[in-house]
Amino acid sequence: MAANESTSGTDASSAADEYDVVVIGGGPAGEVAADAAIAGSDRTAIVVERELVGGECSYWACMPSKALLVPGEILRGAQHMGGVSANGLDVDAVFTRRNSFTHDYDDSAQLDWAEQAGIAIARGDARLSGEREVTVASSPPHGERTLRARQAVIVATGSAASIPGTPGLAEALPWTSRDATALREIPRRIAIVGGGVVACEAATWLRDLGSEEVTLVVRGRSLLSRAEPFARDLVADALRERGVDVLFETDVRSVHRPDARDTGHGRIHGGPATLDLAGGEPLVVDEILVAAGRTPHTAGLGLDGSLLDDHGYVRTDEHTTAAGEWLYAVGDANGRAPLTHMGKYQARVCGDVIAARAEGRPLDGPAFRLRENVTTQVVFTSPQVAWVGLTEREARDAGLDVVAVDSDIAVAGAALARDDFSGRARLVLDRGTRAVVGATFAGTEVAELLHAATVAVVGTVPVDDLWHAVPAYPTVSEVWLGLLSSARDQLRQGG
Repeated sequence: MAANESTSGTDASSAADEYDVVVIGGGPAGEVAADAAIAGSDRTAIVVERELVGGECSYWACMPSKALLVPGEILRGAQHMGGVSANGLDVDAVFTRRNSFTHDYDDSAQLDWAEQAGIAIARGDARLSGEREVTVASSPPHGERTLRARQAVIVATGSAASIPGTPGLAEALPWTSRDATALREIPRRIAIVGGGVVACEAATWLRDLGSEEVTLVVRGRSLLSRAEPFARDLVADALRERGVDVLFETDVRSVHRPDARDTGHGRIHGGPATLDLAGGEPLVVDEILVAAGRTPHTAGLGLDGSLLDDHGYVRTDEHTTAAGEWLYAVGDANGRAPLTHMGKYQARVCGDVIAARAEGRPLDGPAFRLRENVTTQVVFTSPQVAWVGLTEREARDAGLDVVAVDSDIAVAGAALARDDFSGRARLVLDRGTRAVVGATFAGTEVAELLHAATVAVVGTVPVDDLWHAVPAYPTVSEVWLGLLSSARDQLRQGG
């Protein structure tokens, strides 16, 4: 179904123009917020989306990127398991599987979900035109429609890839994350500008799928600047071992691409490009991927400037409220944690708050307040990096008296899982409460270790209680025994 068609569970073109909740943005955060706000009630909600219902995550980010990454991870696991034969990847089959998750950019399944949830859908560009009032301009133009919210308007508009103002870069029509996940032609030579999650993951799957020369051009001194230093180093070393050229402290001064053409997402955009690198030789590539951050979709929404910070994010309180008791913002739009799962977490809190206010209930209890310093993240590189809460540096910068304990992931469960299993883990503990405030795992397929740490951090569970959470043998989770033993020793000694 085309993105400009109008449809919903209750057809938005014929539904009344007054709803209890109006959501601007139909990505995961917007969908979850709408659902949570009306669940189990007779309240009504409508979601306004200008592209595909399901948002960035479903079509251009989390789902397709993981679909491109997993085959390579499985291949490496098979290649390092005695008794297993593995020959390589079938690129066309990988693309076909990726397309099955993006539904070939058809959002019909999302519309079916909205219908079952009792949520109406409107297609078009939305802007605030008054208190509790949203005007929708349909696309292609079919006039304007004004929606009125009895209870709440939620901004869930997400973000877009940023293109730096480097001379010639925009004119070169570089790839963004949308092209990288919609990959249809594999460039033999590619420069990736950036050193964050998108850059590192894209470098991983591009090498897996056949790019011969992958160069990461990183302005800073490390990859994954938010992660613990040991994790950053493991990823950088692994990328280099797999043939990726990582250039730190390198700026692109200009880009020259005389034959740039818009050939569509995921296809090589014209002829070769030359990057003029500060302090180095020019770099000639077949494609450029810009992975240098994102910008919130808040311009043109009609938001009062006082509601936005210097970067364009909507300021919100612990209840996700932006203004009065009627305007809210969730997901990338508020800049708290630009991750799908954290946006959905905010959306659940937002929906609970709206429901409580609509029913005249007090906002008592933890369900109605966002928790700080509990963000979880996984980087699906090889090795993977997974962390929750505060790094050691962040904890000390926040004024906490902390103890950091490290352990190699060298346990029986790891040795059985894969012949070349390697990795490292760190816990950061508050000396006063003896509770875990942060945890990082870097290594082979460590993503599934994260949730146990998340429960410990969110629950502020003391080390002496965690000591009784015995990991099964032989599993990779045995690494917790070494970490907790070291933590108890250091806390006992005051180290």
